Amino acid sequence: MSTQPSTIDYLLEQLASAGSVSARKMFGEYGLYCDGKIVALVCDDQFFLKPTAEGRAFLGEAVDEQPAYSGARPSFRIDGERWDDAEWMGELVRMTAAALPMPKPK
Repeated sequence: MSTQPSTIDYLLEQLASAGSVSARKMFGEYGLYCDGKIVALVCDDQFFLKPTAEGRAFLGEAVDEQPAYSGARPSFRIDGERWDDAEWMGELVRMTAAALPMPKPK
């Protein structure tokens, strides 16, 4: 099962407060970018955030680490029930983007 375009549309709407957020199709699924940095993958309609110390502190005991796909490093899987809280999601993605390095120039 692959991610529905409506899922990406909803997530982009919910994450609008995080900064400049966009999605790019990759490997049949989607990568989510915030301010030019890849911060998450959306695979099989599930949201997998890149792990950072700041994200772990924000999530507290609610951290659910799983790989987004077979062979991937573990990411923070954010339960779909949390997606409805746009303020919470925006803050989580904003702090994750701030903690990640800028991509290397091509």
